[in-house]
This record gives sequence, structure tokens and C-alpha cells, in this order.
Amino acid sequence: MRGPDGQEMPCPGVYLEVVKDERIVSTDAYTKAWYPSAKPFMTVMITFEDEGGGTRYTARVRHWTAEDKATHEKMGFHQGWGLCTDQLAALAAKL
Repeated sequence: MRGPDGQEMPCPGVYLEVVKDERIVSTDAYTKAWYPSAKPFMTVMITFEDEGGGTRYTARVRHWTAEDKATHEKMGFHQGWGLCTDQLAALAAKL
């Protein structure tokens, strides 16, 4: 990830499932291939569904512990993911 100030924030992980036009599932439980992460944090599930001539985008995040979830929220989880969806909507509007 890269912040608005250009700061790079590495997020090593792997894709568990990619189904074209339907779903992307990724996790940081592994850093590459099947090498376990020292501290898994979350699994992300993004789905795409047809909806009235458009697409419903749903992002779900599952954290390993309640403490991980609280840490992620303190890091700006909701604001950051909201920004991502705003950027995605802006990109889609140009198509």
C-alpha cells in the first residue's frame, strides 16, 4: 500500500482464490507461496455481484483476534477502505 504522502507500507500475503468477475480472497497468513507469516492479521474477501445494470462490491475482513480488529480500526481501517472504494467508484465512472 502507498499512503497519500507516498509512504510505502508493505503488506505481504497471498491470494487464496480469484474467480473472474466474482470473488477475490487474500490473506496475510502466508507471506509467499505457503510460507507462514510470523503474525497473521487478517483474511480479506471481496465479492462482485450483478445488480441492476451495475455491480455490487462487498468487502469483508476477518481478523485473527478481537485485538487485531481493534488494532486495525485504530490504524484507520474504515477510513482507508472507504478511500479505496471511493477511488474504485471514480475509476468505474470513467469507463
